[in-house]
Amino acid sequence: MSRPDANEAYTLGTSPAEVARLRARLERLRPYATALLDRACLRAGQRAIDVGCGPAGILDLLSAAVSPGGRVTGLDADPVHAALAREYAAELGLENVEVLTGDARHTGLPSGSFDLVHARSLLINVPGPAEVVTEMVRLAAPGGWVIGLEPDCEFGVCYPPLAEWDRLHELYVAGFRVADADPLIGRRLTELYRDAGLEETGIGSYALASPPGDPQRTVIPDLVRNLRPRILAAGLSDERELDTLDRAVRAHLEDPRTVMTPHLYMAAWGHKP
Repeated sequence: MSRPDANEAYTLGTSPAEVARLRARLERLRPYATALLDRACLRAGQRAIDVGCGPAGILDLLSAAVSPGGRVTGLDADPVHAALAREYAAELGLENVEVLTGDARHTGLPSGSFDLVHARSLLINVPGPAEVVTEMVRLAAPGGWVIGLEPDCEFGVCYPPLAEWDRLHELYVAGFRVADADPLIGRRLTELYRDAGLEETGIGSYALASPPGDPQRTVIPDLVRNLRPRILAAGLSDERELDTLDRAVRAHLEDPRTVMTPHLYMAAWGHKP
């Protein structure tokens, strides 16, 4: 069997609502992205790439960090997201940013091109994540840094407890595995970095509660909807159960008293010798 396409399996598409969700997540995760950049000591005049940047990524943060004199590249496999990222950079006047359309496994860019290589919520969407990490390390210049932020989906908090949430979360994790991806990729980041030749690796974790109105509050049922064809094809559930779970979980999340933390985020870094 051929490996499933990552975009087909996991992304929520390129609708205006999804683009808004991704950009809202950018704001929620900005402090952690800034902390990672500070750790890597990115400086004016250097070169950086945001691999799998989506419609915005952290292009603005990278642009500010390398200015004046530095250059930033955004890369995304989805032509629509790449075009939106170009629009985003133009809207903010980020003249030192270019955005390319390309495969994160085989970018075609020269080795050692960047002082910093960054990816966020990319490896969880890519079968064979070690291939992407190997390419990221190849792109890093000697003495450069590779940094990333990825979800770890085993632990989510839904309180008060709801049996339908437990079952939906079980199907969410199983759906990733059916699609040949690792929903626990966050905890493996430093292992992947070390295996690819990085040194001075480290990792930290963040749990972000999603209040009412936050697009991330319904990310688990949203992703299960996206994974529905694979869940059904694998015989993990049926249409009736999925519809019942979806209604129950969304109703529970509409209650402002419900506490929701969809998953952990793991931030990791490594130095290329």
